[in-house]
Amino acid sequence: MKKMVIFLVIIVALFVILGVLTNLKKEEKSKGNPYGKEHLKSATVDQLDDPNYQNLILPEELENDLQDKEEMTVYFYSPTCTHCQKTTPIVAPLAEEMGIDLVQYNLLEFEQGWSDYGIKSTPTIVHFKNGKEQERIVGYNEEQTFKKWFEDHDIN
Repeated sequence: MKKMVIFLVIIVALFVILGVLTNLKKEEKSKGNPYGKEHLKSATVDQLDDPNYQNLILPEELENDLQDKEEMTVYFYSPTCTHCQKTTPIVAPLAEEMGIDLVQYNLLEFEQGWSDYGIKSTPTIVHFKNGKEQERIVGYNEEQTFKKWFEDHDIN
């Protein structure tokens, strides 16, 4: 019985140490992150090095650009959204190929975006012109659907 208790204590201690080391590694990886936040959610940290998630826009930047009446296309996503995980590898390279500056707004880190921009589900791509929403496409779609949407709305 005594050996069993010692064995269980060792196992629990190993799990605690593993958890602490994992958290330290994620905190280290998130230092100097493009979000300008000290602490990021784990799913966001996992995407920091992903080439499909490098054209980020922060809430203040988006607000300022819209107030300046800039034309822009914004991809609202969440790192935990399974539809976003399927959509991003389609739309990020497609936008680049088509010469579209598709900026990415992380709703997991900046939850105010849900209400600020009327986002009901992710992924959602919104095209703004003169600071006002013109068009949006919601959900996972095939590449051809996104390509047609970009072309039909003369987004470039």
